[in-house]
Amino acid sequence: MHTHTITPCLWFDDRAEEAANFYTAIFKNSRTVSISRYGEAGRKVHGKPAGTVMTVEFELNGQTFTALNGGPMFKFNEAISFQIHCETQEDVDYYWERLLEGDDAKAQQCGWLKDKFGVSWQVVPSALPAMLKDQNYEASQRVMQAALQMKKPDVDALQRAYAG
Repeated sequence: MHTHTITPCLWFDDRAEEAANFYTAIFKNSRTVSISRYGEAGRKVHGKPAGTVMTVEFELNGQTFTALNGGPMFKFNEAISFQIHCETQEDVDYYWERLLEGDDAKAQQCGWLKDKFGVSWQVVPSALPAMLKDQNYEASQRVMQAALQMKKPDVDALQRAYAG
C-alpha cells in the first residue's frame, strides 16, 4: 500500500537495479519493494531482451521511487534534484561522501552534487533555509554569500556567517 500520491520515476538506460541498490544502501529505512521484467510484449517498442529488468520500485526513508530501464534517449539534468535535509555536519558528510562514490560523480557548488548515475542531489543543512529566510537581511545575505563559496556545506561556517 502506497502512502504517497506522487512517485518520482527515474529513467535509466539499463542501470535501474544498480541505482536502486546504490540508493537503498545509502539511505536508512530503505528497501527494494519489487522488480518487474520485460517480456516479449512490446519488444519492437522497448527493444529490451525478455527477462531483463524493466522497473524497480524502491523506498528511501519511506518515499517511494520507481527506477525504469527505458533506454538511452533521456538523460538526467539539474532541472530536477532531490533535497536531503541534514541535522548535523556528520549527516552532511555522510550523504556527501556516499553519493559522490563512483568515477562519474561530481561535486558542485552550494551543496549540489551529481551522483554516478547523473542524478542531482542537494545536501542541505536543516538550519540553512531558516537562516536564508530570516528577517535580518544582513544576516541572511552573509549566509548566502558563505553558502555560495562552498561545495560541501559547512554547518559551523554557515552559523558563523549568520552570527556575523
